Amino acid sequence: MEERETAFLEREPVGRLMRKYAVPCIISLLVAALYNIVDQIFIANASYLGSYGNAANTVVYPLTVVALALAVMIGDGACAFVSISLGAGKKEDAHRAIGSAVVLCLGVSLLLTACYLLFSDGILTAFGGRVNGETFRQAKTYFFWITVGLPFYMFGQAMNPVIRSDGSPRFAMVSTLAGAVTNLILDPVFIYVFRWGMMGAAVATVLGQMLTAFLATGYLCHMKAVRLRRDSFGVHPRLARRYLALGMTSFLSQISLVAAMMAINNMIQKYGALDVVFSRPEYAQIPMAVVGIVMKFFQIVISISVGMAAGCIPVVGFNVGAGRKDRVCALFTRLLAGEAAVGAVALVIVQLFPRQLIGIFGAANESAAYTDFAVKAFRTYLCLMPLATVNKGTFIFLQSVGKALASTLISLIREVVFGVGFALLLPLRFGLDGVLYSMPVSDLLTFIVAAFVIASTYRQLSQPGEGSQK
Repeated sequence: MEERETAFLEREPVGRLMRKYAVPCIISLLVAALYNIVDQIFIANASYLGSYGNAANTVVYPLTVVALALAVMIGDGACAFVSISLGAGKKEDAHRAIGSAVVLCLGVSLLLTACYLLFSDGILTAFGGRVNGETFRQAKTYFFWITVGLPFYMFGQAMNPVIRSDGSPRFAMVSTLAGAVTNLILDPVFIYVFRWGMMGAAVATVLGQMLTAFLATGYLCHMKAVRLRRDSFGVHPRLARRYLALGMTSFLSQISLVAAMMAINNMIQKYGALDVVFSRPEYAQIPMAVVGIVMKFFQIVISISVGMAAGCIPVVGFNVGAGRKDRVCALFTRLLAGEAAVGAVALVIVQLFPRQLIGIFGAANESAAYTDFAVKAFRTYLCLMPLATVNKGTFIFLQSVGKALASTLISLIREVVFGVGFALLLPLRFGLDGVLYSMPVSDLLTFIVAAFVIASTYRQLSQPGEGSQK
């Protein structure tokens, strides 16, 4: 069954396979990203919420990414492991890895939910929620309802790449899209008609996530290349260790954003209080709200970047398992070119149209100080987007070929050492502007490291091996 369903991954042209898998994956990730972005757009354009609601959303956002980081570590790792197992003809490992991922995701999600509910005040304070009283009140409401839906969110996100590894990227896309459309429809009803405020935005999001989780559950009962059995469902420590190692890069790429946002939010709170304009109580929330908006645009771009690379995981993994280095090398070349193009387009947009981007998030209701800082933030923070997208694609490609250690180390350097380090150090010299400089400096230094890894990977893939063709 598995060979009949997946052997085309070794036969079809790599360009066609990349489009077939990457496009649905990009759409799935974009749709997932739109949950929080749509919330923020509707919140920002509600006159009774405005920049306070925007700032509250920014405070809570990294806490949802913690859940996403754990989910993608399980899901992306299982996806890569299952694809490699199918390519090597190891059917038993494939179905047990998926069952293990289901059990592990459910357990971790319930544990995280309990922690969030028990320690919500301290967690929100640590992420800058007390920039002023109104922001904290709005953040607390939004956080509670988002936390209630975490098990559904994490299960849907973890199973999405598993469904792709089963040869159904379109279903993975549609299930995520269905949830996002639900959120899009309910947000304006709950926020503008019922005037539920931050609770309305959160409840709309949770209902969409529940729909995605239910659709994923239905698919698991009728998989194509892998058939789940009762004995599939268990932790299976031997397999869990292997696929979690492959998913570690996905985890770090997300969790590092949490660490960076925590550092950034606290630096904004500290150095905003020293700024001539933002030290005024009525403007204190503006830098946090603005940086949150900039990060949402960055999330859109990175969703495309990650989608291109993650969509190739089943194709790359299968061909690695089958020994087809030539096809893996061809995919790597196409991926790097595509990543650079995405970053270049994003760079043009942020440099030429920052005011239009700001306008989407309710700038018309805000002060000139809000608009001026937002323009500077977009143009400075995202000025090296092509390097950021190439870096991200490289991390995930290394993960897909089974180089978990190399992928993890480079990702750790970028996301923790540079990302968090410069967010803490540069404001000491440049004040509030130092927060904006932290992103491009981190991306530049990471690209220097990545360039050596890219060259080394090409050398290894060009060496003759079993199944390769010249």
